[in-house]
Amino acid sequence: MIILNSIQDMQKYILQEKTEGNSVGFVPTMGYLHEGHLSLMERAKNEADIVVVSIFVNPLQFGPNEDFDRYPRDFERDKKLAEEAGADVLFYPDTKEMYPDKPVVTVSVNRRTDALCGKSRTGHFDGVATVLTKLFHIVSPDKAFFGLKDAQQVAVVRGLVDDFNFPVEIIGCETKRESDGLAMSSRNVYLSEEERKEAHHLYQSLQKAQSWLSNCDSGETEEKMIKYLEEHTAGTVEYCKVLSYPELLPPVKDDKKLIIALSVRFSKARLIDNVIIDNILEKQGSEEEKCSVI
Repeated sequence: MIILNSIQDMQKYILQEKTEGNSVGFVPTMGYLHEGHLSLMERAKNEADIVVVSIFVNPLQFGPNEDFDRYPRDFERDKKLAEEAGADVLFYPDTKEMYPDKPVVTVSVNRRTDALCGKSRTGHFDGVATVLTKLFHIVSPDKAFFGLKDAQQVAVVRGLVDDFNFPVEIIGCETKRESDGLAMSSRNVYLSEEERKEAHHLYQSLQKAQSWLSNCDSGETEEKMIKYLEEHTAGTVEYCKVLSYPELLPPVKDDKKLIIALSVRFSKARLIDNVIIDNILEKQGSEEEKCSVI
């Protein structure tokens, strides 16, 4: 595995590989790799000739009260894991390399950000879209692989690629989970022992919500999720939402897909999770059959 730190070296490498006819799969990350990241690399290995993994903790997507400084970092560990997963290149630029000066131009996301995490994290997805615009130009991938644990990010990235006509296919990959269902995340290390025991209820609430949604409307389902999480965890529920996907708007019967999503803040970790399902609103029963929130 090759480690490259400069944009110029990365572009030179990619140009050579493309000249030789090799396809490029790209997995952008902020490091502190876990099984979810590694599964993206394995998928990329199956679908591209060359796999590029980037590690860059992007300051533009962190708010003033968020955890940029204490975001977990362990490059030696990440390097070993990426190599074992089959990465061909590890692109590891520092902040000065990516942003040598204050940006003259940044990307502003206009849709798909007024709900879920985007509602409370002003500017977060602008930062995501800006750094990915840079990375897509630097790496020139044929396919880029993202975990659907952050389904809002995937929706925004697909909009970015469609609107700016990037010649890259965005592949959303299934969320990798611990044995008890907790979605894998770099932030899970911040959970206390007791919080970790409670955290599996996040996925339990999503599973229950799919059943509730068969007979309840979206608002009732959201209320039942909040009640369940408040009863089974000590975390603060930031949101439980049922929305259309990928537009992230209030659902209607004509929507093909729905997302059931949640965010819970524990003492030192904010966790998100979701499931994406076929729209089942049209299968709801009559008013008499609908459940009530107890």
